[in-house]
Amino acid sequence: MVKEDKLAFRFDCGAAWLNLLATRGRTFSAAPVERLATPGRLAEWLEHCELSPAQPPDQDDLHLAWALRETLRALALATVDEQPPPAGAVASLATFLVRHDDPVRLTSDNRLRREPPASTAHALARLARQAVDHLTGSDRLALRRCPEDDCRGVFIDPPGRRRWCPSPACASRGRVRALRARRSTAAPKPNDDHTPASAQR
Repeated sequence: MVKEDKLAFRFDCGAAWLNLLATRGRTFSAAPVERLATPGRLAEWLEHCELSPAQPPDQDDLHLAWALRETLRALALATVDEQPPPAGAVASLATFLVRHDDPVRLTSDNRLRREPPASTAHALARLARQAVDHLTGSDRLALRRCPEDDCRGVFIDPPGRRRWCPSPACASRGRVRALRARRSTAAPKPNDDHTPASAQR
């Protein structure tokens, strides 16, 4: 079994909004892992995504991030599973985007940049709009879901070759379980007749 730092941020899902979903690990297990446990951790995550707001996140911002994350998760899973999106999640996301308009203002020095978000809510709005673009366009077809029941992490896999999410632990657990299943299937049943033919004369 692969050992990993459960609290380490994941930035390998293919898009910033998907990495936001990965800030909660083993989401569907009895003991999910919260990687955004404090406003400070949220600030750290936003900095890595180059979305640091003018004002540092507070506790209300943290709860807003959690709520948006789970709204996007519900919509992502429905999209991957080709199911109708939950009406509540659609309404929640639409309301969030209306409340937190974030106009595009560009700057340039050595490269093209966008002005930093004024608040954490505006930073999250950028992630929400990225998710909307992804989920409503042809890029949605490259989304995959981890088959591990306690994970169900969503990630981008254009070739469609990856079975598990990028977490080494999910792939390790899945392979171990598959190996045990194969061995169980190949094992002879207790009531199998293995009497040699020569002894049956």
